[in-house]
Amino acid sequence: MQPSLPSSQPSVSRWTVITSAPWFVYVLISPLFLVLLGYVVYPLLQTFVDSLRAGDQITFKNYAKFFDLAHTANLEALFTSIYISILSVITCGIVGVAMAFLLARYEFPGRKILSVLAMVPMALPPLIGVLSFMFLYGESGIIPRALKELFGLQEVPFSLKGVPGVLAVHTFTMYTYFYMTASAAIAGLDPSLEEAASNLGANRWQIWRKIIIPMLTPAIIASSLLVFMISMASYTAPLIFGIERTMTMQIYLSRTNGNLDMAAGQSTILSIVSIAFLFLMRWYQGRRNYQNQSKGVSVHRTEVNNPVGRYFAMVLSVLGVTVLLLPILVLVLISFSKDATWTTQMLPPEYTAEHYIKLFTDKKTWEPIRNSFEMSFIATVGNIVFGVAAAYAMARMKFRGKSLMDVMIMLPWALPGTVVGINLIAAFNQPSVFSFNQVLVGTFWILPLAYFVRHLPLVFRSTSATFAQMDPSVEEAARNLGASWWYSFRRVVFPMALGGILAGTLLALVQGIGEFVASILLFTVNTRPISVEIFQRMYSFEFGTACAYGVLQIFLIIVVLFLTRRVTGDNAGSAVS
Repeated sequence: MQPSLPSSQPSVSRWTVITSAPWFVYVLISPLFLVLLGYVVYPLLQTFVDSLRAGDQITFKNYAKFFDLAHTANLEALFTSIYISILSVITCGIVGVAMAFLLARYEFPGRKILSVLAMVPMALPPLIGVLSFMFLYGESGIIPRALKELFGLQEVPFSLKGVPGVLAVHTFTMYTYFYMTASAAIAGLDPSLEEAASNLGANRWQIWRKIIIPMLTPAIIASSLLVFMISMASYTAPLIFGIERTMTMQIYLSRTNGNLDMAAGQSTILSIVSIAFLFLMRWYQGRRNYQNQSKGVSVHRTEVNNPVGRYFAMVLSVLGVTVLLLPILVLVLISFSKDATWTTQMLPPEYTAEHYIKLFTDKKTWEPIRNSFEMSFIATVGNIVFGVAAAYAMARMKFRGKSLMDVMIMLPWALPGTVVGINLIAAFNQPSVFSFNQVLVGTFWILPLAYFVRHLPLVFRSTSATFAQMDPSVEEAARNLGASWWYSFRRVVFPMALGGILAGTLLALVQGIGEFVASILLFTVNTRPISVEIFQRMYSFEFGTACAYGVLQIFLIIVVLFLTRRVTGDNAGSAVS
């Protein structure tokens, strides 16, 4: 007589049949599509409809006006934005990848402190970051004035302005996108590939060109997309450094002048350009397979033993630390300056600690900081859940609509923060099914929603780059040994991808804390974030107070960086056993 089967066996069998069904993947990804449809596509469509609307009529007059050769302001703005964005991708890529390779592959004096300070530019608030460069390198900046006084010159020897000034700011503030994703990718490279190539006679340049750069392609593509789209949406840097026309400026002017349908048309064209760049990068990445065939093998750092090399590395480390810290030190200096006393002098003439005393004694001054961290944290949790799920679905699941999902996730990054804010206002200023029949405009939840939509691509792209390098056979081996999908994901996939996930999470959190353009449109008195508070202080010429807020924000973000390094270790991005 055969023993009876356990009562749970039929249910396990039915669950296995259900999960292996071809349609089950669509059950899993349907929540992702629903979220993207409701909070990305729906608001975007409202902008497109507005671009075609002239009263009660549908017309293409806004697009005809945009491409009118008799009035080239819009075309000039489009060319300038594309030109600056492409150059920003190149400069940020060179600096970020080179620094990631140097700090991830070599051990030399000063490496540890430089690896920590390399992420400091992430902590600069956008407005304060641009202004710190103006205070440092502008026509009336500290360094040009100091050189003028030192050498007795009639005029300052140099000053940042125009496109070079914008590129300097973009490179300093955006190279971290390349640095963090490339660091995670480099830490997961198999050193045996380079050893084999070297044994076969390949020189250093050939190894770089044929092995290292191709294996870093997913990380480079992810970072290029982010930098390009951020540069296309840049507003403050071109404005301060004298660029007369960019797309974001044209959109702002159109909206300020009440020409909302033209602003919608300009936003649509800006979206089309960014989406075209997205497809170009996807096509280039899809030409090859970049999966690492090693099973959790990571790169070990090479000790620099040559005395000349060690001395050279030390000099470069000192220079690198100086360049990275100067903008922060300038902010600290100005935060102690007395408001409205610094005019033509090389350095502020009067100093006070009053700004910090008020900051730490007045409870109201903490409210913007608390608001920023609270709202950014909520948005980042959503980014992790949906960003990691979307990246895993794109990398491991087969379903129709992959390209559509990728485009839907990256769309918010293709839009200026102003457009995202206006889109959310248009979509959720009345009850809808996506707002659970509530009006979100004017409530606490509209800002976390804006941060979630804006920064979802950060977690998605960083995680996607990590999944692209992981060999799927590692997960398949766990499943073949009897592990469930959830167990294998939790104990195998997630730990191996943790470096890329945390890199994107950190970027999303920091960007949410410093988000300004969307915040200025959506905040209320009770939900005022720190970026808006800084802007209001700067607008009131309270530079010392504004910089004090900025220094505090930098300190809090550096604490986040430190805690993240403690969690991930010095080899963030490497495989975790």
